[in-house]
Amino acid sequence: MTDEAKNRRDFLGMLKPADHGQPPVQTPLVPTGGSTVRVATRAMACDFSIIMNPGGHEQVSAVGDVLELIHEIESWLSVYKSGSEISRVNRDAASEPVHVTRRLFDLLQVSRNLFEQTGGAFDVAAGAQVQLWKRCRSEQRIPTPQETADVLECSGSQYLRLDDKVCSVGFEADGLQLDPGAIGKGYALDSAVEWLQKTEAAPDSFLLHGGHSSLLARGQHSGQSGWPVGIGNPLFTKKRLGTVLLRDQAMSTSGSNIQFFRHEGRRYGHILDPRNGQPVDGMLSVTVFADSAAVADALSTAFFVLGVENAAKCCDNLSGIGAILIPFPQKGRRVVPTVIGVPADQIFWDHDQVAL
Repeated sequence: MTDEAKNRRDFLGMLKPADHGQPPVQTPLVPTGGSTVRVATRAMACDFSIIMNPGGHEQVSAVGDVLELIHEIESWLSVYKSGSEISRVNRDAASEPVHVTRRLFDLLQVSRNLFEQTGGAFDVAAGAQVQLWKRCRSEQRIPTPQETADVLECSGSQYLRLDDKVCSVGFEADGLQLDPGAIGKGYALDSAVEWLQKTEAAPDSFLLHGGHSSLLARGQHSGQSGWPVGIGNPLFTKKRLGTVLLRDQAMSTSGSNIQFFRHEGRRYGHILDPRNGQPVDGMLSVTVFADSAAVADALSTAFFVLGVENAAKCCDNLSGIGAILIPFPQKGRRVVPTVIGVPADQIFWDHDQVAL
């Protein structure tokens, strides 16, 4: 047999089905990033950025303008700015209804709907609890049972009165405080995308980041049908569990592996269960996919509070929502994620770190 014939035989042999007629298992290629342009700003105590495919100067100018919009949103939505619209509501709404802009009213309406849909696991009106734990953390202690009972008395969106006809907000509990921390970044990303889609010079494809935990993607990148986004390992933060190809969708991740403090040998995470005023224990991280970044933000917090079983039930009852729920592993170093409503071809796991 000539060398040419032998090479042709070997090549054709590679095309034959293996394992007695079964096709060989093909490992899908993990999506990778290509060249990009990034424009960023600092707002809401985190970094906001927009990542684009390389393009013209006009695109960079347009996205620079949209980042200014983030600062404008912070000016009325931040509870840490005494002159903001939401701070005015927190000061006065227990005494009399406060007339607000339609943008704040709509955000509070969405927040209350999510409160009801999650059985109170997400609550924009739990600001008194957040402030109590921040104060106790600075004093290196945990709240007393009486302090917790007191803030629970003035927490809950059931005390939030929204009058759509006159666009007003009222509180039915003294001391009630709104805190949009678990939905504000997502709302800002939604607003940015809405602005970009109305701007002629803006790019068609981009990836928006809000503090790296909230993302929103549009269009394509590097010849792929979406944008590759890493899923961090909540046990080993320098590693990735895998990669998600984010397609015209928002993604938000909640976890307590970074923000926490220790007291008398116990670890306390920063995510509170608004139903009892206590830090949540038992979950490593939750990632939620939704059309809206605000909804993804709120639900990632709510699902973290609910735990795997109840979060799965809640997710099944909501339209267009996907989730990756990661509890603490029972043994070993590999996590066992529960995936709900996310297409298998959208997730690329590192099987050295994930047990499926």
